[in-house]
Amino acid sequence: MTNQEAAMNSNYHTAKIWQIALFTLNNTATNLFLFAIGFVTYYATGIAGLTVVVVSTILTTMRVFDGITDPIIGFILDKIESKFGKFRPIQLIGNIILIISFITMYNLHHLPEGFRIIAFIVIHAIYILGYTMQTTVTRAAQTVLTNHPKQRPIFSLFDSIFNVFIFSGGQVVVSNYLVPKHGGDFTMEVFLELNTFVVIASFIFTILSMIAIKSKDRKEFYGLANVNAKTRFRDYWPVLKNNRPMQMLVLSASTDKLASQVMQQQPVYVMLFGIMLGNYALSGHFNLIIIIPSLIMTYFGVSYARKKGMKLSLVRFSWIGVVAFSLLIVMFLLVDDPTIANFDNFGLVTIIFILLYSLGRGVASLTPAIVIPMIADAADYETYRSKRFVPGMMSALFSLVDKVVSSLAPAIVGFLVALIGYHNEFPQIGESLTTGLFAMTLIASFGVPIIGWLISIIAMKFYQLDKDKMQEVQEAISKMKEAGAVDMSDQDER
Repeated sequence: MTNQEAAMNSNYHTAKIWQIALFTLNNTATNLFLFAIGFVTYYATGIAGLTVVVVSTILTTMRVFDGITDPIIGFILDKIESKFGKFRPIQLIGNIILIISFITMYNLHHLPEGFRIIAFIVIHAIYILGYTMQTTVTRAAQTVLTNHPKQRPIFSLFDSIFNVFIFSGGQVVVSNYLVPKHGGDFTMEVFLELNTFVVIASFIFTILSMIAIKSKDRKEFYGLANVNAKTRFRDYWPVLKNNRPMQMLVLSASTDKLASQVMQQQPVYVMLFGIMLGNYALSGHFNLIIIIPSLIMTYFGVSYARKKGMKLSLVRFSWIGVVAFSLLIVMFLLVDDPTIANFDNFGLVTIIFILLYSLGRGVASLTPAIVIPMIADAADYETYRSKRFVPGMMSALFSLVDKVVSSLAPAIVGFLVALIGYHNEFPQIGESLTTGLFAMTLIASFGVPIIGWLISIIAMKFYQLDKDKMQEVQEAISKMKEAGAVDMSDQDER
């Protein structure tokens, strides 16, 4: 090792691979709930007796509320320094709140009909509080887990792998096992069996994540250690206003997440597979098929990020998604019968659909995962810029805008199907494919994701934290730590 390499390595603290892998399970724990809550529209409209418009409106409003809770939780997180650390208490409390509220939410049908809407709103708000607590830790603790440029992308590798099995594997289980097992529809038995697995697995994953972060959840890894500025709630706006990388990252990540969530809304799956392709069980088959291509894409995406930086990897792979889904739209516009893409008529169109859909879904899995460690880069940049270690605040600022934008996913789907006459219920498995339903299926499944990726690509043009800039940032932070003191009144922008 050269003197230059040794000096560079002294600027970084690293984690063991098993620590990164197990800490990633904190995000997996919340994503299990994110997957399962995607079916709440069918529970609320089919069993609890609420209407499509009411459910879509509540889910959208609650998502905005979700964003509002982030600054509060982030502010509290930055203030916490307990004997159990900064992050682990929030993780555990958040997961317990999630479990209790989630179970309660799927028992609304036992209440008098007049109380169900209010109960749904209140319980969902409590659910969001727990969700916010745990997801804030996922983003904020990236700063203490590791700051090495070759290690931070590894989180994205594990996160993408775990998410593929949750969202793709989970769809296989629901569509090919649970739904057929319980009568071919979304019955209460489907929800009971699915939700039991979700709450147990989520709690186990949370405990494993807490074990992984234990040795890192100490003051010596908190930014500048003993030389951190006190933060106030009113500091949120100056931080967001002056941290351009965070602004662009929020815009890029929120549109990427919107693209991913819209295409994975259960009504969209029903429209694409259950109606346009003529077999809802195909959603499970295709989700099983795309696991391997998605993992391959994730591997190359993370490898590229470790060599060239996360910014460049995000841009390059977003373009792959744009091209793949654009070609899918063209293909379906050219074929006379969309059902020729399913396994009953296996041929060239089916092969093309599998390849292009796999590419798009792979990108949808990779890009949100890459963004999470990029938040740590933006937080380190804030320490470099203003000498403040505020990972909770940075996570909250990111999540606030991210959730407001991504909250549009159920609203967009609800609005699109309402435009073609679905006001009281979502499209159902096995319906006839009308021209309007065909057009809206293409828009929801492929068009919205394309728009999200294009906005993300444009935002990255103004994101400064490439590989070279982050090396400069870590060197500067290391020197400030070595100095042992900083002038906290010096708030000059660099």
